Amino acid sequence: MHPIGAAVEFLPEGCIFRLTQNCIPGGIRVSTFAVAPEGIANRTNESVAREARGGLTATPKTLSPWLFYDQVGSHLFEEITELPEYYLTRTERGIFAAHAEEILREAAIAHGPHPPGKLTLIELGAGTATKTGILLAEAVRQQGDIVYQPVDVSETALAEATENILTNIPGVTVRCQVADYTREGLPLDRLRNTRTLALYIGSSIGNFTPAGAKEVLRNLRAQLLPGDKLLLGTDLAPNGNGGHKTEAILLAAYDDAAGTTAAFNLNVLTRLNRDLGANFDTENFRHKVIWSPSESRIEMHLESLVAQRVTIPANGIGGALKVRFAAGETIHTENSYKFTPATVEALLASADFSATKSWQDPRHLFAVTLATAV
Repeated sequence: MHPIGAAVEFLPEGCIFRLTQNCIPGGIRVSTFAVAPEGIANRTNESVAREARGGLTATPKTLSPWLFYDQVGSHLFEEITELPEYYLTRTERGIFAAHAEEILREAAIAHGPHPPGKLTLIELGAGTATKTGILLAEAVRQQGDIVYQPVDVSETALAEATENILTNIPGVTVRCQVADYTREGLPLDRLRNTRTLALYIGSSIGNFTPAGAKEVLRNLRAQLLPGDKLLLGTDLAPNGNGGHKTEAILLAAYDDAAGTTAAFNLNVLTRLNRDLGANFDTENFRHKVIWSPSESRIEMHLESLVAQRVTIPANGIGGALKVRFAAGETIHTENSYKFTPATVEALLASADFSATKSWQDPRHLFAVTLATAV
C-alpha cells in the first residue's frame, strides 16, 4: 500500500523515491516515487542463468549469495534477523541506537581538501534498511534533511525500505538503484555541496573472500573524494576480542532451531526452478553449516542427500545443462568471514581508507568502524 496521493513514475534505469509537496487539498506532504521497470527482471534472469551455469559446472560447485535475495528470500532474511540465535542484526542495531549521535557527528567532521557540507548517505546492499532508519533519523535531527541512496539487487526490498522510510522519517529524500554493486559500476549520484557517508553494514563485507572484499571497497573508494567517509559493519571472530563469543554462538546464528536459515538457503534451488525451469527437488538437499577457524569464516552449503541429476533447460546463456551430484556432494552458497579489529583496519587500509573510530557492543560480538577516504 502506498500513501494517499502518491504518484508513480517509471524510469529507464533504477528508481527514485522522494518527498514532495504535491498540490492536493490542505497541502499535505506525500511521497512521489518511481519503481524499476520490467526490463530489470529480464536482466536479472540472464544474470541468474550465467551464475548457475558457471557455479554448477565448477569444481567444487558454488552459487553466489546474491541469488538468495528474490522476493521470498528477502522476506526470509528479514525473519532471520529477528531470530533469537541471529545476534548480528540486533547487536548492530543496538550499537546504532547507543551511538548514532556520535557516529553522525564524527562523520560530519571535515578531513582533507573536500569542504564541509551536509552529508548524503549511500548504502551498499541496503535490503529493507531497517537499521539504517536510526542513522537517517539522527542525520535529519542534526542537519535538517538528508539524501539517502540505497543500492541493492532486490527491487522488492528497496521498495519496502523506501516506503517505510518515507512514511516514518520526514526530511529524507530517497534515490534508489537496483544494481549488483559487486559486478557493475557503483551508481553514486554525487550532489553539489555535500559530502558522502557510505554505509556498508550488516557484515555484508564478510560474504566476500579477502581479495573480493578489498575489490568491493576499492570500487567504492574510486567513487569517493578524499575526506568522504565509510561506515563498515563487521562480525567479530571468536576469541581474541576480549568478549564472550564462542563457535557455538556462531554456528547457531546460521543454523537456527526453527529452520528459517535452512529454508533461506534451500530457496536458492526454488529460485533456479522458477527463473530457469530447473528441476531441483529440494527434498533431496539439506542445509549444512561449517565453521572454518583457519579461514575465519562460516560456510553455508547445500548437501545432496542422494546421487542425482538435475536439468536446466537451454536459455539465452547456453544450451541445456545436466548437472550430476554424488551423495554427500555440496553446493557452496555462502561464506561469512569474521574479523578482528586488526584485520578490519588492514582491510580498510588496503582500499585507501583510514580507520577513524570504532564502536562495539558490550559483549564484543560486533564492530562498527568509521573510516575516512584518503
